[in-house]
Amino acid sequence: MSAAPLKVGVVGCGNIVEQYLATLPHLADVRIVAAADLDPARAEAVASRIEGARALSVDELIADPEVDLVLNLTIPAAHDKIALAAIAAGKHVHGEKPLAATIEGARAVLDAAAEAGLVASCAPDTVLGTGTQTARVAIDEGAIGTPIAATAVMMTPGHERWHPNPDFYYQPGGGPLFDMGPYYVSALVTLLGPVVSVVGAASAVRSERTIGSGARAGEVIPVNVDTHVTGVLVHESGALSTLVMSFDTVASRSSRIEIHGTTGSMVVPDPNHFDGDVEVNVLDSDGWAVLPPAGGYVDGGRGIALQDFVATGGAPRTSGELAFHVLDVMESLIRAAHEGRTIPVASTCDRPAPVPLTELV
Repeated sequence: MSAAPLKVGVVGCGNIVEQYLATLPHLADVRIVAAADLDPARAEAVASRIEGARALSVDELIADPEVDLVLNLTIPAAHDKIALAAIAAGKHVHGEKPLAATIEGARAVLDAAAEAGLVASCAPDTVLGTGTQTARVAIDEGAIGTPIAATAVMMTPGHERWHPNPDFYYQPGGGPLFDMGPYYVSALVTLLGPVVSVVGAASAVRSERTIGSGARAGEVIPVNVDTHVTGVLVHESGALSTLVMSFDTVASRSSRIEIHGTTGSMVVPDPNHFDGDVEVNVLDSDGWAVLPPAGGYVDGGRGIALQDFVATGGAPRTSGELAFHVLDVMESLIRAAHEGRTIPVASTCDRPAPVPLTELV
């Protein structure tokens, strides 16, 4: 692994890149050196905003000897293809979630990285922020006793209402579970440990969606995924997590995680965000109390996993193994929903190490 700064090449300059550009240029140990996209104009637009960065083709970026790590921000269907090409070229890779659109593609990425002695890690890195990490500290210190249950809810009317090119959200690798589920399942595994089995149900109430913004507003696109998924995750620890992910509802006032233990209950902020208040209510107390930040990267944003890559010597907490287990949990949940039975989760992973409270300077 090369010494800091970690030199990053960004592949995929669509909507999500803006959130990464709000973080990466401000990280002391990370430097963007190149950008690539199937649309050269989008790559040029990104590179022009970063001193010293170059706009390249995808093949040129992957082959560029100056690039240490490929940041893979392509659509889910291309995640494994780009990751495998980067690994074959001797690059570490960090990708947007999911690790791949299928468990087979994800396994191929992890196997290739292991054989090459390289790191394959994956979003979401929201779990590294002060919200989830403060909850992790409190759980580890016994603030709510032994965790026995959790609820995780995400409900929206669908991303086509705001995204100008939402097609991939409604194709395999998308849908509410595979799009938003990684945030919630990654947080649940970070807080409660790996999952051993799942049971669930799913539905899709509409076969088409209408784009609501941008140049394609009014265009109708097909739906080929489940758009409402619910299930129960059985953790190795014995805790039971109830998960609800939907693109079919209007809204929810509880896009958060609640964890209930033998002596108290906890509200964990929205795992799609890096911060937020952690609240605890323990037996015989005066009610809910907000905990001060006790862990995580302060003021973190998307891309903080690359700082964690450097800080941990190339062993980021958002590991490929964690991402693989999260994908396996989600695929198993869909199988359980369609087959009407409990499905064992074949994979496992270590519960990621906690992040000390860390100021970014």
